[in-house]
Amino acid sequence: MPPIPKDEMGDVSPAVAPGHGPKDLGSATLTPTAPCEVRSFQTLSVTYTVGRFGLDDTGAIRVAFRWVNDCGSLQTDDAAAMNYVTARASNGVPLTVFVEPYGYRPWSRAVRVTVTGGFMRPGDTIEVVFGDRCGGGPGMRMQTIAEAAFELKVSVDACATGQFSPLDDELHLPVVAGPPEAWKIVAPTRRRPGEPFRIGIKAEDAWGNPALPGPADLRIQTDMSVDGLPESLTFPADERAVSVEGLSVSETGATQFHLGDADGNLLATSAPLIIQDGPDATFWGDLHGQSGETVGTGTIEEYLGFARDIAFLDVSGHQGNDFQITDAFWQKINAVTAAMDDPGHFVVFPGYEWSGNTPVGGDHNVFFRHEGNPIRRSSHAMLADRTDLGTDTFTLDALFEALTGEDCVVWAHVGGRPADVAYAHDPALKTAVEVHSNWGTFEWILTDSLALGHRVGVVANSDGHKGRPGAGPPGATEFGAYGGLTCFLAPELTRDAIFESLRRRHHYGTSGARLDLKVVARFTRPAAIYPRDPRHFDVAPAEADHAIMGDIARVTDDAVTLDIRVAASAPVERLDVMDGAKPVATLRTYEAPDLGNRVRVYWQGAEYRGRGRNSLWQGTIRVEGAAIRAMTPLNQWNPERRLELTDPHTVTFEAVTSGNFAGVDLGLDGAGRIIVDTNHVRGHARLGDLDLEDAVLDAGGLERQIRIRRLPDALNKTMLDRSVTVPLAAGAEAALWARLTTLDGHQAWSSPIYLWRD
Repeated sequence: MPPIPKDEMGDVSPAVAPGHGPKDLGSATLTPTAPCEVRSFQTLSVTYTVGRFGLDDTGAIRVAFRWVNDCGSLQTDDAAAMNYVTARASNGVPLTVFVEPYGYRPWSRAVRVTVTGGFMRPGDTIEVVFGDRCGGGPGMRMQTIAEAAFELKVSVDACATGQFSPLDDELHLPVVAGPPEAWKIVAPTRRRPGEPFRIGIKAEDAWGNPALPGPADLRIQTDMSVDGLPESLTFPADERAVSVEGLSVSETGATQFHLGDADGNLLATSAPLIIQDGPDATFWGDLHGQSGETVGTGTIEEYLGFARDIAFLDVSGHQGNDFQITDAFWQKINAVTAAMDDPGHFVVFPGYEWSGNTPVGGDHNVFFRHEGNPIRRSSHAMLADRTDLGTDTFTLDALFEALTGEDCVVWAHVGGRPADVAYAHDPALKTAVEVHSNWGTFEWILTDSLALGHRVGVVANSDGHKGRPGAGPPGATEFGAYGGLTCFLAPELTRDAIFESLRRRHHYGTSGARLDLKVVARFTRPAAIYPRDPRHFDVAPAEADHAIMGDIARVTDDAVTLDIRVAASAPVERLDVMDGAKPVATLRTYEAPDLGNRVRVYWQGAEYRGRGRNSLWQGTIRVEGAAIRAMTPLNQWNPERRLELTDPHTVTFEAVTSGNFAGVDLGLDGAGRIIVDTNHVRGHARLGDLDLEDAVLDAGGLERQIRIRRLPDALNKTMLDRSVTVPLAAGAEAALWARLTTLDGHQAWSSPIYLWRD
């Protein structure tokens, strides 16, 4: 698709310019414009032709890229290194090339070329070369994101005023996926007997982009009989993904889908599909992300098309920064979500991200059940049209007041401007907090909310800017985690059913894995289950002998039994049961006698809660008294960061964490001493001294730690079915939730069950 229409992009240019328009300032061209592969090395030349005003002494041009791109860091110092940038004037006038460390949204990666020692006449040219190979360098390393229109923008300060006015010329080229590295087969998680569903098949490159693997002859096998499932199919040569529709399973049980090639080689296995009777199925969503009209990638149509057709989501939404959403784009959001909402197949909600600064409430997501509602922005920070400035809500409490009576829900999230959950709260509107996204993991936003008495659910989304909702690797910039998913418990796939799931907090979040997580509180005497928070709504309860995640219940029992069931595609490593911020129990699929010579070393945490939270880790893991016979990376989302077995006793690593965790599993040939030496902390542990509890090296910051954990030599139990008894104190409220960790490093968080005993 072509670049974003100008009236739909939140891009503020200077209010004045030297002449009648951009053509007076000159023109620009880009070569080459042929498709190039992600992370390939390229040489791109931008040629600017000076316009009618000339280019005065100390005048300049600015060539900028979109903020979301993660190309290599531009530099002007080393001609033999990658990403070398040069500029040449056709008339020989001296030029100064400066790589701007910051820019303005959405064009914040830029090179400024200034005339220093002369001037340029109309018709003269400046050629800016990105990835100049003149000194032996390999070129400019392209971004990790495949997109139809990788854009560059040229702006001109012809009169040396410091004001840059953009040209009209559209400079762009396609960036395509690399070769396929891994196949994926995606199935639903919970369906009832006879209920229709689809599965999806795709291949991804090393950076998570959908690749073009076809044509390929594929085979599908299952553990149970699936009505409508073909035994084989041909993946088309020019498609990025295929779906198989109209499937169903008539019997109860559990099955997985196994994808193989024509020679019988296993390519991929889906997460388990649970077939059971009950009031609800489960539907997967990623509702929080942006497209190129604000500070993302691609158009809104491409964004939602990816969610539906390539990530195989059931539910999605669009969340642009409000201060960057033009009136034209707000109308476009509403038109596109209305057109793409397809009950029973794909549900999509209109909305926006209220992007107030943290001191006045911080980031919150607003989702409407239907189209046609006004947008209440936090500011007009990037909007030239000021006619509706009076509709802005500059603080979170003002937003809540303005949304009173609207058919919408609000979530608090972290992202660039962490939400301050103590600043304001409206239980009629705010239903959830986002604990995980591409920005990292933020359990503190949940535990802070529970300490304040807020009855909220848990969601996880991508908060993505790379046009890949539902399948969101972080790429190679400041994002440090794989994007999350939210699983909704609902009787059907409609807006009304998903909205009721939201308002009752009947959902759980994951760090990107699809898995079945069921948490049920069972009572010996009937409890009163409230459909809305009775502290703020006049609602009648219903009697029940159990409650599910998100429920609010008044009980008479002095203890509750939590039944917890997990079905995952990776082995279950542990499940922590929590009451607010307090641990209640840890469930494992192994006991102390099962521990072997496998050790997990992982790094976690962040600098602090704000925008600069990323922690860079550099260090080594050294084993004394034993050799490393196997190394398995854990959450290594950026394959260019070093994680290397440098000798049989040493691992050298570099990583970034943002509240999430990453690390390695090491298989040793005997008991030994594990020594960890990093830029943040140093310490050691003896394998034989480790039991079920971790050795913890505190590294300051926000829960920044190195953890050393001993594991069994083999873990293969992908299901967990256990019960935990939790005492309930009279006059106190319990907020019971579960955090699952699987062996491959993924996590899941259930919405709390809120219980109190009079």
